[in-house]
Amino acid sequence: MSKTTKKIEANLKKRYAKEKRFRAYGVVSLLISFAFLAVLLVTIFSKGLPAFQQTYIKLDIELNEKILGINKDSDEDALFSASYSKVVKNSLKEMFPGIKGRKQKRALKNLVSKSAAYDLRDKVLEKPTLLGTTQSYWFLAKDDVDVFMKGNIDRTLPESDRRIKDYQLAWIDKLMDEGRLEKRFNTVLFTEGDSREPEQAGMRGAIVGSLLTMLVTILLSFPIGVATAAYLEEFAPQNNRWVDLIEININNLAAVPSIVFGLLGLAVYINIFGVPRSTPLLGGLVLTLMTLPTIIIASRAAIKSVPPSIKEAAIGLGASRMQVLFQHTLPLAMPGILTGTIIGMAQALGETAPLLMIGMVAFVSDIPTGIFDPSTVMPVQIYLWSDSPERAFTERTSAAIMILLGFLVLMNVIAIVLRKKFEKKW
Repeated sequence: MSKTTKKIEANLKKRYAKEKRFRAYGVVSLLISFAFLAVLLVTIFSKGLPAFQQTYIKLDIELNEKILGINKDSDEDALFSASYSKVVKNSLKEMFPGIKGRKQKRALKNLVSKSAAYDLRDKVLEKPTLLGTTQSYWFLAKDDVDVFMKGNIDRTLPESDRRIKDYQLAWIDKLMDEGRLEKRFNTVLFTEGDSREPEQAGMRGAIVGSLLTMLVTILLSFPIGVATAAYLEEFAPQNNRWVDLIEININNLAAVPSIVFGLLGLAVYINIFGVPRSTPLLGGLVLTLMTLPTIIIASRAAIKSVPPSIKEAAIGLGASRMQVLFQHTLPLAMPGILTGTIIGMAQALGETAPLLMIGMVAFVSDIPTGIFDPSTVMPVQIYLWSDSPERAFTERTSAAIMILLGFLVLMNVIAIVLRKKFEKKW
């Protein structure tokens, strides 16, 4: 074998060795990425899953007419304004007699959520004949009791190192022995709005606010984005300085930090046009500015991918440029347009910074019913809960992240399904 052949073989071996090392580096990089992703998801799910359960306490409530100051014949206003918290406290005192001192009395009252009085009021308003009777009801437990029941408070620690004191542990043990403590699916998380009390806090207001904001965003960004892409690809003059300037700015806007759009919304929509703060309308307008570049770029790529032969054939048969666009180009480009739109919407759904700038960080407990009502969105709700000092908000923060991830996964699945449904091969 000649020296030249040996040299060539040696070079080939080195090249093949480099290729193997490069592949190995790629596999290792992927494994590291998946490992970090797995750690992140496991952390979120392990902390968030307990939030989908909530502890309830069973109380025997004597609806004493003298204590409430009402009777079966009282009008609705009197029934509504009665002090139902008194009968709840009396029920607790009867279960745990001999409680002394303000601290223990306050701790006994805090076994049950403040919502117990409102739940009791609703039951009496619905059926006033309950007055004068004794009824057994399940009420939300206070957040400290709920955290303890989920094993997040170690009772073996010294009393000074835990939030629940020894006498509270004795009360909880008694309730458990009597079957008065029970964990159920946390419907409050999906049926109620935000609250200062962790056990009463829910995601419904943020979910509805996000849906309304996304509705405004897609109604504005989709037609404007597709129309802009169609004009730039099909009708805009070539080698025109103004068209080139527009294209450069669209590409640059896609890389602008999202908080800049929030500042723009604050300066223009609020200060100049007077759009109400903290509303889905304002949030949708700001997110439209942020989403438009993504939709335009994706739509242009989809329109460009349509074979020129289809357009030429339609023009050859006498179709106008508008007919070619609406009857041939856009229908064939629709899979790519829809995919880019949904990806842009998913990006907007997870945005927080621009919405903080326009006031959607405010505490809103009511469920919005329209685009002009004060509202918050899921990412901002997560931000607010993560900043709360109560231990119970930690698991609710992770649960809210899980819900948001569920929406994002659903949107990506919809994008894949639509692409498969409308995709045509040529």
